Amino acid sequence: MGSMKTHTYIATTVSAIAILVVVIGQGIVSAQGSSATSTPPAPPPTASAAPQVMVTNTPRSNAGAPPLTTSFTQADLKLLTGNVQRPNGLVWFDGKLFAACTGDWTIYEIDAETGVTAQYIYGPKNAHAMVAKAGQSNTSLWIPDFQSNTVIEITQGVVKTVASNMEGPWGIVAFDDTQFLVTNLRGNNVVLVGAAEPKQVISQLRSPTGIALDDGYIYVANTGSARRAIEWYSTDGLVEQTEPIDAEAQNESHALVSGLQNVTNITMAADDLLYFSYSLGTRGVVGRVNPETCRENGGCSSEQVEIVVYSELAAPLSGLTISSDMELFIHSIFSPEIYWVDLTTTPTGN
Repeated sequence: MGSMKTHTYIATTVSAIAILVVVIGQGIVSAQGSSATSTPPAPPPTASAAPQVMVTNTPRSNAGAPPLTTSFTQADLKLLTGNVQRPNGLVWFDGKLFAACTGDWTIYEIDAETGVTAQYIYGPKNAHAMVAKAGQSNTSLWIPDFQSNTVIEITQGVVKTVASNMEGPWGIVAFDDTQFLVTNLRGNNVVLVGAAEPKQVISQLRSPTGIALDDGYIYVANTGSARRAIEWYSTDGLVEQTEPIDAEAQNESHALVSGLQNVTNITMAADDLLYFSYSLGTRGVVGRVNPETCRENGGCSSEQVEIVVYSELAAPLSGLTISSDMELFIHSIFSPEIYWVDLTTTPTGN
């Protein structure tokens, strides 16, 4: 990474936008509306002792990130400050970070090495996640807009509505070349959007947020339930089915990870492990598991989660994204400061 420049954070006044409030203890996320607010600063980046971590001892098909004996702490995190006042959703693509700013309804393009920031497009009001793909001449983005209850596509500077009348769309992942799976936080479901009319494919979730896809399996974060923190579902017959999968049906367990509070973003990385941000008290942390092992064992407990990043940042963390060479980017939803760490390196505590 190149040189980085620290900017002074200035509290901004925002009207007519939705912001995330995580209610600790209940695990329920809600959108806070249109009054002017000042963004509280993130806690100071002071180092603290990392906890010993439990590692899921399973083979890795791609050893891009080594097993840890201690976690990365705030001392290991490097600051990449882009000129974005209130970043929310992030996605890394081709050396760039695309950041959704709820402060001015703008998507920004940030150089992942230097932090140089440029306005990409204006429009999305409150985006917690994005999908980025290579377009003909630039990057195409698919974005769930939580406040507008829409899913939009941005290609060559043109904004197109892919789906409307959603119910608090939050997370998104590409299902194939033309279709996407989107979580509806308020609707407690997952919807398939893109090529045809939106179709509900999973129901009876608990305030679902992040979503990931890998090798025929869907992973969904339930921020409204610690017991059902992350669940898995098969993609077999998903397009053809006439009724959605009932997540509360008793005929099959969908537990992947249980016992985590306020799981927000989840993502698969190049090491074939599932990474996710969640709350440990008021602290934001990032954990990971081998999803294949958790599925085969009927689910993993919180004690079996390998804590990767034990930060000093206030929960909830937002915008978790990982580059193809295993650089992890994260920020607190209450701060414009974006941090990164190279997961192929050794934590200072090791």
